[in-house]
Amino acid sequence: MTHEPAERRDGRAPGVETIAVAYLAAAGGDAGLALRRAISDALADLGEAERRTRQRDRLISRGYVRAGPVGRG
Repeated sequence: MTHEPAERRDGRAPGVETIAVAYLAAAGGDAGLALRRAISDALADLGEAERRTRQRDRLISRGYVRAGPVGRG
């Protein structure tokens, strides 16, 4: 499975059934393997989201320290 976002033609994310069928097909019908891959991908995506949040928070914090609070003179 790839880690790129999958979108339907209408721009919305695919439904749970679509995702489950794709994982099952990629795992050759092995439901246990499909589940493990889905969980692994979900954890990887969660870790990436957390990393981005920490990075964003550091950038915000640095900007605050450099500029100081707005309105103080």
